[in-house]
Amino acid sequence: MLAHVFSVAPMMDWTDRHCRVFHRHLTRRGLLYTEMLTTGAIIHGDRERLLGFDATEHPVALQLGGSDPRDLAEAARIGEGFGYDEINLNVGCPSDRVKDGRFGACLMAEPELVARCVEAMKRAVSIPVTVKCRIGIDDQDPEVALDTLAHAVVAAGCDALIVHARKAWLNGLSPKENRDIPPLDYDRVYRLKRAMPDVPVIINGGVPSIEEAKAHLAHVDGVMLGRAAYQEPWRLLSVDPELFDEAAPHASIQDAFEAMMPYIEAQLARGTRLHAITRHFVGAFHAVPGARAFRRHLAEHGVKPGAGVDVLRDAIARVGARAPAEAA
Repeated sequence: MLAHVFSVAPMMDWTDRHCRVFHRHLTRRGLLYTEMLTTGAIIHGDRERLLGFDATEHPVALQLGGSDPRDLAEAARIGEGFGYDEINLNVGCPSDRVKDGRFGACLMAEPELVARCVEAMKRAVSIPVTVKCRIGIDDQDPEVALDTLAHAVVAAGCDALIVHARKAWLNGLSPKENRDIPPLDYDRVYRLKRAMPDVPVIINGGVPSIEEAKAHLAHVDGVMLGRAAYQEPWRLLSVDPELFDEAAPHASIQDAFEAMMPYIEAQLARGTRLHAITRHFVGAFHAVPGARAFRRHLAEHGVKPGAGVDVLRDAIARVGARAPAEAA
């Protein structure tokens, strides 16, 4: 079973394999997740493009979207074959595309179906199968909804629960609003953990820093960061020292970028455009002198055809040093 003390959340249309390689250079121990992939795309689409990942990303989990137990079992089997370390079923994403396809957060209303999906995936693979959910949707009572889903999927063999500590309002709020407007209820997740002491429970939603993540770990088994990890990735350099008592992979973001250069050059040689990789770097120097010049240089030159690693090096040269107190 994978340790879920700290993980980095997937975000549709934001994260991808290049982002995960970058994050892996900032923490060796954090568990990384793919963006949600639908069963149809995996079964019928270009699997190498969708599922291929760099070996340095391990441990990495594949997040699936779907509601047909047979299709989810097949997609999980394919994911295991690609070498993923965990299969995660998303029952928390509130986007319109997800709702229209009968997967994501709308499945909170069908806990028995989710349990059948988990059971089918567990039979198909030997790696852990986990579920990511909300505390409820729309007019559901979170006390009832979360307990009902949790007990159903755990009985079906779910290895861990990742709970975004907000409701999802599928009627009335946009996906963006669903990330901010529904109030956070961390205590609800804490109560779930107390009620299910033998089940790993990971908390997600609105966690802004590694310091706050440590506070949550007094109540649950793990913490997942999403936007904070993406928008201010420098925070991930504190994960290994603060949560695992181990040295960070690199002493600074600059060192992490230098270590990434061979990967970037290999990707460019395969036809990947520089901007497809560097778009994940815009928050790397948040609040550091020269951060704006760094972003501007990448925005102006990283999008040009044929842009190479020299563009990134020139952008980094415009940045000063982060004060040690700002690294937590």
